[in-house]
Amino acid sequence: MNHIHASWALLICLSLSLAGCSMNDSEVSPGNWRTKSAFGGTARNAAVTFTIKDKAYVGTGSNEDKDGLSDFWQYDPAENKWTQVANFPGKARSEAVGFSIDSLGYVGTGLDRTTGDLFNDFYRYDPATNKWTQIANFGGSARRSAIAFTVAGTGFVATGSDSPELRDLWAYDPAKDAWTRKADFGGRARIGAAAFVINNVAYVGTGSTNNVNQNDFWAYDPAKDTWRERKNFTGTSLARSYGVGFSINNIGYFVTGSCTQRSGDYDVWGYNPITDSWTMQSSFEGTARTRAIGFSTGTKGYVSTGATGQARFNDLWEFMPDGN
Repeated sequence: MNHIHASWALLICLSLSLAGCSMNDSEVSPGNWRTKSAFGGTARNAAVTFTIKDKAYVGTGSNEDKDGLSDFWQYDPAENKWTQVANFPGKARSEAVGFSIDSLGYVGTGLDRTTGDLFNDFYRYDPATNKWTQIANFGGSARRSAIAFTVAGTGFVATGSDSPELRDLWAYDPAKDAWTRKADFGGRARIGAAAFVINNVAYVGTGSTNNVNQNDFWAYDPAKDTWRERKNFTGTSLARSYGVGFSINNIGYFVTGSCTQRSGDYDVWGYNPITDSWTMQSSFEGTARTRAIGFSTGTKGYVSTGATGQARFNDLWEFMPDGN
């Protein structure tokens, strides 16, 4: 979708969705959203996030069309507080990936928006020492807009683009500091997909292939190294890219993103792996956006940063599936 079409699509989206968008933090109903302390850094999109224990870490991204960032921040949900931590040591970038293994965070790949260069370097963050250490380069090609997740002490990176789009999957073993190629993603090559993990199975779907948004949905079992197609994502617009995914209490959620007929949607969908079914949740109450970050800690989910057109965001929204 080009910028002109995306702008018109965004106007349509805002007009259609405004009536269902509430900013009243005092309203608490099942699946309600409410604002929390704004992200500590400058507004941005295409950032990365990972969680360690009960805290989230957010950094990198872009605050202008050709301006990458390297600052990193810790969010403590218990105190609703952001604290700046050590800057990411690699080149400033956007569209990177992040994941955590045990008590360490990992960030790599991505795009230099100034030069157009793609990265395959990777770094490990230790919150106990507030230090970053470079680790083995990513096993696949340098890329942007991939997805990452962790299952049973192993980190995974898949899809993305090195021009063309990709569908390979790579596993990182922290004990060996080594990457191993695994079974390719079951669907078409793509960028801007979303993922979440439930009971040691990763679920991956949506994204864009050749500028066409996708709605297929797949489960990856690392123990068997196999992909299984599941029920297609059934959001309002049927297909989307650059949304976010997270899981809470064995239910996965897809939120925000660029939709087939409108850019940046408000609808929120929950996936139940037992019934292989999608259920609509209460609408996202922030501004429609793409390339946001999402994470969950305990029984709550969070969405922050992202972009609508040229606007970047630093707000933080908390999602409560049970309304408490």
